[in-house]
Amino acid sequence: MPFDHNDHYHRLVLRHLPRDCRTALDVGCGTGRFARRLAGLGLDVHAVDPSAEVLARARAADGEAADGGGLPRYEHADVTRLELPDGHYGFISCLASLHHMPFGTVTALRRALAPGGVLVVLGCYQETSPADWVWGLAAAPVNAVIRLAVGASERLRTRPAGTAPVKPPVAPPGMPLPRIRREAAALLPGCRIRRLLFWRYLLVFRKEASPTGV
Repeated sequence: MPFDHNDHYHRLVLRHLPRDCRTALDVGCGTGRFARRLAGLGLDVHAVDPSAEVLARARAADGEAADGGGLPRYEHADVTRLELPDGHYGFISCLASLHHMPFGTVTALRRALAPGGVLVVLGCYQETSPADWVWGLAAAPVNAVIRLAVGASERLRTRPAGTAPVKPPVAPPGMPLPRIRREAAALLPGCRIRRLLFWRYLLVFRKEASPTGV
């Protein structure tokens, strides 16, 4: 599909990047598009994904990065089994990856945040309610128009040999939005969640900063 819903929301996610942030963790980085954007801003980026195939494409694409910054450090791993450093990352992003793992993984991500750090989840939810279906119906025609426009643009480009799109592992979301809200409220007190147009939600959690002088 030429129109990537996750890429569409990159700018929205970046709005929540803390000022003076230096370190970031991108969970489920895929082919590294968002991780490279973070690295291009001068951040030290740790990008993790369980798929060796998509990480190989991410590393290959690094040579084409032109943001003027550094490059991510990729790790082939399941983040639920990693020993993440406590209080280390100023920013943690999960773009359409959290539904591939237990929702409780956010507890480990919360611990890995530095004081004042921000966790942003661009998540997928299971459609179960009339409200979900109404939002889906509203998104469908917009999605179709954008897909046609992006598809037409893609056909005008010459794709280099050996760069066929890589399909990352997919999984249907198993939690409806009300349950996500309940579990997030318990595990990430003070977080904010809002529904987005293209079958996504945005969760933002800011870890309390350390008291001055401590």
